[in-house]
Amino acid sequence: QCDESMLTGESVPVDKNTEPIDGPRTVTDLPNCTLMGTIVRAGTGTGVVVATGGQAEFGRIALALGTRQPETDFQAGLRKFSMLLMRVAAVLTTLILATNLLLHRPVIDAVLFSLAIAVGITPQLLPAVVSTSLAAGSRRLAAVKVLVKRLVCIEDLGDLDILVTDKTGTLTEGRITFAAALDETGQVSERALLLGLLASDVDLRDGVPVGGNALDVALYQAPCAASQPLAGYRRVADVPFDHERQMSSVVVDSPDGTRLLVTKGAPEAVLARCDQPPSDVHETLQRQFSAGARVVAVATRPAPELSDPTAADERGLQLVGILTFRDQPKVDSAASLQRLAGLGVTVKVATGDNPLVAEKVCADLGLTSDGTLIGADIDGMDDTQLAAAAETATIFARVSPEQKARLIRLLRHPGRAVGFLGDGVNDTLAIHAADVGISVDTGSDVAKDAADVVLLEKDLGVLADGISEGRRIFANTIKYVLMGTSSNFGNMFSAAGASALLSFLPMLPSQILLNNLLYDASQLTIPTDHVDEEQLRRPSHWDIGFIRRFMLFFGLISSVFDFVLFGVMLGVFHAGPELFRTGWFVESLATQTLVIFAVRTRRVPFLRSRPSWPLVTAALGIVALGIGLTLSPLAGPLGFVSLPIGFFLVLVGMLLAYLLLIEAGKLMFYATPEPRAPRRVRGTAHRIHRRASRFSSVGRPPRASIRELR
Repeated sequence: QCDESMLTGESVPVDKNTEPIDGPRTVTDLPNCTLMGTIVRAGTGTGVVVATGGQAEFGRIALALGTRQPETDFQAGLRKFSMLLMRVAAVLTTLILATNLLLHRPVIDAVLFSLAIAVGITPQLLPAVVSTSLAAGSRRLAAVKVLVKRLVCIEDLGDLDILVTDKTGTLTEGRITFAAALDETGQVSERALLLGLLASDVDLRDGVPVGGNALDVALYQAPCAASQPLAGYRRVADVPFDHERQMSSVVVDSPDGTRLLVTKGAPEAVLARCDQPPSDVHETLQRQFSAGARVVAVATRPAPELSDPTAADERGLQLVGILTFRDQPKVDSAASLQRLAGLGVTVKVATGDNPLVAEKVCADLGLTSDGTLIGADIDGMDDTQLAAAAETATIFARVSPEQKARLIRLLRHPGRAVGFLGDGVNDTLAIHAADVGISVDTGSDVAKDAADVVLLEKDLGVLADGISEGRRIFANTIKYVLMGTSSNFGNMFSAAGASALLSFLPMLPSQILLNNLLYDASQLTIPTDHVDEEQLRRPSHWDIGFIRRFMLFFGLISSVFDFVLFGVMLGVFHAGPELFRTGWFVESLATQTLVIFAVRTRRVPFLRSRPSWPLVTAALGIVALGIGLTLSPLAGPLGFVSLPIGFFLVLVGMLLAYLLLIEAGKLMFYATPEPRAPRRVRGTAHRIHRRASRFSSVGRPPRASIRELR
């Protein structure tokens, strides 16, 4: 018997024999092979080495971990966002440079202004905001028992769409426990329990089992075992377990002086040695197998003549009953699965265990299975077939480490984050291949080394806490991206238009860079901001199309107010170059900094969604600093002049109008249906019907109902 849990996750030792096998087999189904890295629990044997080093299963896993870690969904989104900014900056810079050259302005001024525009449209502090968010988030995650090894994966943790998890130790307790001793009809049998204990091969030290078969140890550790009258029995001899017989036997003297042969083993092997097996036992066995139990049969016969038994003496037996064992589901696993479902995370189970056992555990925990794939099925599919099957299947049983990793690779695609939770060497390839590889503090060193995130408790509830925190961090990152791109685009678009209409540069390159620096500094407190509850209910991903639409829509609104200000400065205040630049510097800094309060939420700001105090303080402080610079001794070197009092009255009115227009723009922008890729809605029809009924009951028009359902 070999303990292969390191490679397969199977918690019970696997029987090994010398019988040949036909056809291709997975690593979880090689009864005539022992594997490097596994542990021999019982028995002896002579073997031939057929693979070493990187050709062994253990070595193949080690070599695969040396490959480059795949790009995560967050990293891919960040790269695409950077490409978007680069294209926009290139177009604007070329356009502005060409315009200034056509107007016969000095080449050096035109080049410097164009470069300042290119720098201005870039959210320079995005790396700082992301890093600050991730660092602060890692501390909060540590407080909920989630340790992050690779900071960038915090974002992907929050964006998880699919979590593939092992069964043993995550959904279940991870240890075999004795369930019941039953007779052939399924009723509780004290005699089956007593004889099962007598036939167990356990090393008892001070009454505590410290070694032997895992099922025998579980039987001795059961609370009901302590009440059995074992002291009156004396073991005379035994016939050890071997894999051909699939059973073991003992000869014992009972308190009344009779001598018994007690046999315990695989049900089919024991029943084959019974004279007249009860007819009810087959139905009882089937019920236990369907319930996911491991079953051991116990039989006996009088043996007054035996003192040195052999395997040939295991005959003419009478079935006493069966012993059942289970790896019990964790008490809180069902609640944790419900939390993950509430967060919009689809949970799938990958295990080296028996498919019936896995299906029973999932059913007990309320995890509805949409299908089961076993390792042999997976080997017979190409990538296209397996990708389609993996989308719908919930349980993957009898799967090898390579098959787990292949499943993860096929489940991943752009716009989706996939996580894998495992703790054994057999899980490391899948951990390495996932967007977020997750292990536990009690897992193997190899699994923890390959993981991005380590849970201090092997509990899906802890993981749900980590997902919520990851979503909060991602939501704050996107706030900066949306506001930065829209505000910067609006300002730079205004600069491009003004440079074509004015006889002077609308803002000096140094003033553009100073404006951008002050604005970005105010956003360093975004990681402290509160996040609306609805943003935590489902995964969010980089959506470059959405960012582009947001940038153009709200950026152009910002430009409208810039051009209004241009008209006021030229028509009302008859501004020269210095006064014009100073006025636009203050107005652009105020609008793009204070608009964060509107952009940060889809709700009404302050009334239904309150920003954090650090964000409020930073935003107002930066606006005050910008105005102060135009009044300070630094105004001259920076090219600023004092602004008239009337300008500030105009500025207050424009700010109020701007924020109101942004709120109206939000209603229009978010009411417009977004183009989306088709999504599988299987299993949600009843929820849609229930929500639609609720909308119609309160009299909403059909258009509003459809929009809400989207």
